[in-house]
Amino acid sequence: MASKEVTATPKIRSRKDGAAVKLSDLDRKLLDLMQGSFPIAARPYEAVALEAGISEDEVLASVERLLKDRIIRQVTPIYDTRALGYGSMLVAAKVDPEHPWRAAKIINSHPGVSHNYLRNHEFNMWFTLAVEEDSQLGLQGTLDVLQDLTGAESIRQLPTLKLFKIRMDLEMSGDTDTLAKRGVAEEPVDLEAQDYDDFDRAVIRATQGNLPVVSEPWADAAEQLGISVDELLAHLEAMKERGLLRRVAGILYHRRAGFSANGMGVWQVPADKIAEIGPQMAAYRGISHCYERPTYADWPYQIFTMAHGRSKEECDAILDAIADEFPIEDRATLYSSTEFKKIRLLYFTDDFRNWEREYGDL
Repeated sequence: MASKEVTATPKIRSRKDGAAVKLSDLDRKLLDLMQGSFPIAARPYEAVALEAGISEDEVLASVERLLKDRIIRQVTPIYDTRALGYGSMLVAAKVDPEHPWRAAKIINSHPGVSHNYLRNHEFNMWFTLAVEEDSQLGLQGTLDVLQDLTGAESIRQLPTLKLFKIRMDLEMSGDTDTLAKRGVAEEPVDLEAQDYDDFDRAVIRATQGNLPVVSEPWADAAEQLGISVDELLAHLEAMKERGLLRRVAGILYHRRAGFSANGMGVWQVPADKIAEIGPQMAAYRGISHCYERPTYADWPYQIFTMAHGRSKEECDAILDAIADEFPIEDRATLYSSTEFKKIRLLYFTDDFRNWEREYGDL
């Protein structure tokens, strides 16, 4: 297969853009509400205002400021990749440690790469990859192209075998002790693809991306679809019940919000204990993601727990608290040193086919 030069330019975060910003108590309260209590309602910012004890206008002005200051990345519906039938997985790759940006630029060019980080391990580049259900390359073919283009020495496919938790809420008001405490363990999440129709696709196209910061943010999407706002909200609620829509929320810039560290804690757990221990690890409040993934001769860890903290020490405290409860001798923590890419995927666009046509010789 002939290699092709990828010309997309990566966005490099400046030190200023990556620095934490001082937040007021009201800011922290609003960020907690925007992440975890943003309703599917005709006037959702009014509902947030009632919870915060301020006016809707104050909420709208504050959210606009937090967006401008790059504390909030975006307010958006979060659709479920696997429920929509997209193939997806986490990928670990060994790329040239002297020139990781070259490989990152190539990997980032794929529209199904939503996250890409440099981590402190022999497998130094970690990214998530999704492809459409009717992709001609598929996951394996896409990885073959990316390996060829990047010259990666080795690639390990780490699909989710069991999902114990995926909920990226940064507890702005919590301290280290709060983050290192265990809450209520929940049942693993079903990852099977769900049925959906052309109208579901139209709703996703009309609503994905940035939700407007206005009193009635769903009005334009409803007009585009030719339905009332109430009909759109009812459909979104139905999509949530069917598992197509996870929630609507404010997504934060971790570092700007003060959470400068993320540690991927990986654990080698006895096979007969994974179903028992996984949900309990996931219940820790400082853990945003928890999965069971496959192992390899050079990668023996089955359970992945993503810890977010205001410092490396805070991430260590969260993961050490888990280790104290579940004595597991073989574990490791991989810290990210560079965030190459972090976006929400856009579904049902031409970008996937265009990428395969350009780089996959299709």
